[in-house]
Amino acid sequence: MTSQDQPALPPPADTSLTNRYGSQKPRLSPGAKRAIGITALAAGIGFMAWVSTSSATSGVTFKDIGFNVADATQAEVDFQVTREPGTAVNCAVKALDSKFAVVGWKVVDIPPGQPDGTADNGRTASQRVVLKTESLSVSGVVDSCWVPESGSPKM
Repeated sequence: MTSQDQPALPPPADTSLTNRYGSQKPRLSPGAKRAIGITALAAGIGFMAWVSTSSATSGVTFKDIGFNVADATQAEVDFQVTREPGTAVNCAVKALDSKFAVVGWKVVDIPPGQPDGTADNGRTASQRVVLKTESLSVSGVVDSCWVPESGSPKM
């Protein structure tokens, strides 16, 4: 059998990457990259500004100091409230039993603090609240504190 007797083989397929995967995608121009970078930076700065100011807008924080259970009908809760001087605050204080059920609840009005020349300039007020309870409590905590709206009725 001669080479003329053999059937002709098809030419080999083109195995280049362009044939296999297609042509290269167009790249971003340097101006487009710069615009994306500036936009991302501005969004990051805006987000950080929002995070830092959103937590400071309320201006009221509280810290549980302790509690004392006198008997099955009464508990005392000690806490501190920090707010801007001259700002009145309301705090909801609760007593809990061993199953974390609320057995006593009270909303406390804290009068505006006056600048007094101390280290925190009258921002922090210590409070002791006596709660009447329905049954024996095992803890007492501050649930929340807020600045009351002007003209709103007291609870």
